[in-house]
Amino acid sequence: MTSTAAVPTPAPPGGSAPAAAPERAERLLSARHLPVAVGIIALVTLGAFENRAVISIMPTATRALDGLAWFGAANAASMVTFMVAVVVAGRWVDRVGARTVLLTGLGTFAAAQVVTAAAPSMAVLLLGRGLSGIAEGLIDVSTLVFAARALPEHLRAKVFATFAAAWILPSLLGPGAAGAAEALVGWRLVFLLPTVLLVPALLLLLPALRRNVRHDDGQATRAADASPTPAPLAPAIGLATAVALLSIGGPLAFDGGDHRLAGLVALAVGGLALVATVRAALPPGTLTVARGIPAVVALRTLLVVAFGGIGGYLPLMLDVTHDVGPALAGISLSVTGVFWAVGSAVHSLDAVQRRLDAAARVRLGLALIVVGGTGPLLIALGVLGLVPGLVGWALAATGMGLSSPSLATEIFTLAEPHEQGQATAASQIGASLGSALTTAGGGALIAARHDTLDGGVFALLIGISIAAAATALTLTHRLRA
Repeated sequence: MTSTAAVPTPAPPGGSAPAAAPERAERLLSARHLPVAVGIIALVTLGAFENRAVISIMPTATRALDGLAWFGAANAASMVTFMVAVVVAGRWVDRVGARTVLLTGLGTFAAAQVVTAAAPSMAVLLLGRGLSGIAEGLIDVSTLVFAARALPEHLRAKVFATFAAAWILPSLLGPGAAGAAEALVGWRLVFLLPTVLLVPALLLLLPALRRNVRHDDGQATRAADASPTPAPLAPAIGLATAVALLSIGGPLAFDGGDHRLAGLVALAVGGLALVATVRAALPPGTLTVARGIPAVVALRTLLVVAFGGIGGYLPLMLDVTHDVGPALAGISLSVTGVFWAVGSAVHSLDAVQRRLDAAARVRLGLALIVVGGTGPLLIALGVLGLVPGLVGWALAATGMGLSSPSLATEIFTLAEPHEQGQATAASQIGASLGSALTTAGGGALIAARHDTLDGGVFALLIGISIAAAATALTLTHRLRA
C-alpha cells in the first residue's frame, strides 16, 4: 500500500510531531482515507460485539457447564494465548505486512466462536477461548499497524477515537442481544452471533486491504533490509505458561475439590515462571518504568489492571449482589462503551491535542478512573444503588477513553516504522499481562468463595484496581522525553 505519512519533524516532549500544513487539509473521511476508516470501523465493531456479548453471557455459560469455579480461568484462557499470538503477529506483520496477518486472524476468530458454541464441557469451552485469544492477538496487532501505516500521523488520534465510537452500538445492543438469545435459544447462540457479522465486516474491509497491499509489500521489503532484532518468542511463551498455571491453579487449589495439592503446585510453579520470564518478555526498562516505549508499556499494563480489574467483574458482581440476568448485568458494559467513546472523542479534538501532551492526557484519564472507580466499589459494599454507582463508572470509562488512545498513539510516535509491529506487540503483551494477572487473582478469590460469593470479594478486587490507577498516576511524567 502507499504510505501517506509525512516525514516526521521533531516531536515536542511527550507529544506527537506536528504534521505538515498540506496534511492538515486531509480528513479521516475524505475519499483518500474513507476505505481504510470504514474497514477498520467495521472490524472493531465486530470485535466489540463479540466482547460485550461474551462477557455478558460468560456467567451463564460457566454455570450451565457446572464450571463457575473456572470463571476466572475461562476469561484468562484467551489472554494466555493472546500473549504468544501478539509476539508472533508483531514479527509477522513487520515481515509480510498487515494484510496476511489480519485475514488469518479473522479465519481463526470464526473457528474459535464455533468451538466455544459447541462446547460440551468446560474443557472445550477453555479451548475455544484459547483460540479466541490467538485470533484477537493477530487481529489487534495487524489492525493497529494497518491503521498507522495507511494514515498520516495527524489522523491517528482520530482513527483511534473511531475505535472507541465503534464500541457504542455493541455496548448498547450486545448485552441485550446476548440476554435475548440466551432466553430464546440458549447461551450457545451468543457465541455464534459474531460470526454472522464477520462476512459484512470482511466485505467492508476488503477494498482498503486491496488498495494498501502494495504498501504492505514495500514495508516488508524495508523491514527485511533493516533486519530489526525480532522480539523473543520464548519469554512470551514462558510468560503465557506462567499465567496459565496461575489461572488454573486458583480453581484447583481453592474450589474445595480433590486437587488442592495440584493447584498449590501450579500456583507455585506459575509464580516462579512469572518472575523468571517477565523481564525478558517486556521491553528492557519496563519494570523500572524507563522513559520512552518502556514507560508506555508499563503504564498501559497498570491502566488495564486498574480499569479491567473493575469492568471485567462488573457483570458478575451485579449478578451476584443484585440477582440480575445477563441483559441487566450488561448495562455496565453499555456504560463502558458509551463513555469510553466520549473520552476518546475528547482526546481526538485538535484543541486537546495542542494543549495537552500525552502525559497530561494520561494523567487526567487516570485521575477520572481513581475517582469514578469508587462508584462500583460502593455498589459492591451496598452503600450505593445501581444508578449512582454506575454514574461513577461512567466517569471512569471517560478516563479510560482519554488514557488508552494517548498511550496507543505514543507507541507509533516512538517506534521506527519497520519496528511498529513489534512495538505494538510489546504494548499488547503488557496490557494482556495486567489483565491476565487481574483475572487470575480474581478467579482464585471467586473459586475460593464460589459457594458464598458476596460483595466483599468484589470490593477487594475493585480496591486493588483503584490502587493500581493511583500508582500509575504518579508515573505519568516518565512519558516525557
